[in-house]
Amino acid sequence: MPIRRLHTETRYSEAVIHNGAVYLSGQLADDLTGDIRQQTRETLASIERLLDEAGTSKARLLSATIHLKDIAGDYAGMNEVWDAWLPSGTAPARTTVQALMYAPDVRVEITIVAAMPDLAGPVL
Repeated sequence: MPIRRLHTETRYSEAVIHNGAVYLSGQLADDLTGDIRQQTRETLASIERLLDEAGTSKARLLSATIHLKDIAGDYAGMNEVWDAWLPSGTAPARTTVQALMYAPDVRVEITIVAAMPDLAGPVL
């Protein structure tokens, strides 16, 4: 099976598509001055754009890894935005951890794996 890469940089690709799945690199908000809700909304919008470009959607999520700068302070706000964004009945396997971020203003980073559309039929 071929490997398809989207938006490849020296060290990483924003998305890698292989064997029926798309793997997204960690996504961040564009504007890092906002609170956790704003950063989560922007991060999820970025994820949605990449999934669309890859040919799949948020309804086909397999797993999510969420890194929060301050899990005690930001978990509820991030979940509020996540829950509103996620289509009902499509919750992926998910891990949420507190992490030291690469820059002080980053509050959330999300990594996604999603299934590509299958010719056999719809998602159940």
